[in-house]
Amino acid sequence: MEKKPDFFREVTLCVSLRLSATEMAEDLFTLLRSRMPCELLQMSYIDEDVGELRSLALVEWRNGRRVSQNSSTLFSFPHDVIELIRKGPPGGHRPPRVAVIRVGEKPKRPPSHPALEEGFKRFRLEGYNVAIIDLHIETQHLGALFIAARPPADFTAEHVRMLEDVIEPLSIAFSNARRYEDLLRLKEHLADENRILSQDLSSASGAILVGEFGGLRHVMELVRRVAPLSSPVLLLGETGTGKEVLAHAIHAMSPRHDKPFVRVQCGAIPESLLDSELFGHEKGAFTGATALRYGRFERAHQGTIFLDEIGELTAEAQVKLLRVLQEKEFERVGGSETLRADVRVIAATHRDLQALVREGRFREDLFFRLDVFPLTIPPLRQRREDIPQLLQYFVTRKCRELNLPAPPSPDAETLGNLLSYVWPGNVRELQNVVERALITNRGGPLRFPGLGASAVPPSPAATPAPQAQLPTLDAVTAEHIRKAMCAARGKIQGPGGAAERLGLQPNTLRARMRKLGVPYGRAATRWNAEPEGHA
Repeated sequence: MEKKPDFFREVTLCVSLRLSATEMAEDLFTLLRSRMPCELLQMSYIDEDVGELRSLALVEWRNGRRVSQNSSTLFSFPHDVIELIRKGPPGGHRPPRVAVIRVGEKPKRPPSHPALEEGFKRFRLEGYNVAIIDLHIETQHLGALFIAARPPADFTAEHVRMLEDVIEPLSIAFSNARRYEDLLRLKEHLADENRILSQDLSSASGAILVGEFGGLRHVMELVRRVAPLSSPVLLLGETGTGKEVLAHAIHAMSPRHDKPFVRVQCGAIPESLLDSELFGHEKGAFTGATALRYGRFERAHQGTIFLDEIGELTAEAQVKLLRVLQEKEFERVGGSETLRADVRVIAATHRDLQALVREGRFREDLFFRLDVFPLTIPPLRQRREDIPQLLQYFVTRKCRELNLPAPPSPDAETLGNLLSYVWPGNVRELQNVVERALITNRGGPLRFPGLGASAVPPSPAATPAPQAQLPTLDAVTAEHIRKAMCAARGKIQGPGGAAERLGLQPNTLRARMRKLGVPYGRAATRWNAEPEGHA
């Protein structure tokens, strides 16, 4: 029989060399087999927060070789047993440090913990002689180490003394292994979230930037001014105008571009889960909280948090959000530690927040916290000059996604229908219309027959006569501008001007007219008369 100091040293070195619970259990299993009966070794613990009995590692000798099993859940306790577990042994009584249960014997009391008796039955150990080591550090119960051997092999008093001598290093190693397993799970969870966020960033459409030098030129100028700062930004605009894509653009142009971009769909989070989603929760904070969870603000630390559809927040949620925006501090659900988050806030909504404030449905103080730098994204009908470029962008992208050859460009009539359509769904609707056309017209011309019902009726001059030669796109565009100038009596800018009617900036319209040879100013002589063919 080995002397105590030698066995203590060997066990301590054995369990200290590995962080992985399975690898540590394998090494310990091999060592114990050379010192005492050992055909099965299992490290188990009770997760009191969720009421589960878990196996941290299992090693057994099967068919002449060592077989290992990683961490797993053995079973869940009913609620009454969970309460018993949380209360602990009656009267504070502790079980023996090492207990031996032999085949045919009934334990005088549940081994190591009140609820482990049921676990003992489910370990498939009823045909074994088992030594159960209570693992603890001071008064904190950590779990139990089960060492089992089939009769006639048995554990002697000397074996028990040897195991009692190594309870302290075994307990410390067990605690470290559990923490290491938790860190691995957390690392995998964060890796999954980072992968999802990266996919979101890479898949975010760049369509809104197609109009960077067209209908969105003024907006992008403001974006370039505010992006390098940490000031909150409030994005306003109709549904489908590209608010999230613009938020991505602000983040990408900011010094925080290499930090997280975290999106929160405010209207999609149930009230009961809002605190947990935004601020996170501690393990066991409520039923189902099986692990520590970082909230959206904590994950966005040093990065950007995008609060989409901020107008959908309930009154209670607005109070909670106002606090973190004012104090930049919060606590996880079930926690007492005050945490700080350095985040850049970008909010977006299609609602009229000022009207909601007047109606008492949105907090005025929260509105002023968010309304530091408002940006209004114009709807697609007010920047029709971007439609041809957007069309080309979406056709190219969707053909690649659908693995289709590039279809022919739309003819002048089709493009005229696109330009005259009111686009209630804005850029998102255009994207969907393109994808639908590519699916339904595989190999055929690019047609959009479903737009006619909602389109503004085109003038007769815009539709070529049957069998007539199709005009060029520039000719169609020039004629469209001439009609707008005629309706505006030659006025380009200001209320009722051609630029307002076409949804263009005045300077953009002048540049387009110069390119197409459409006269304006002193060069124009006939804007008070209707153009030929215009009713």
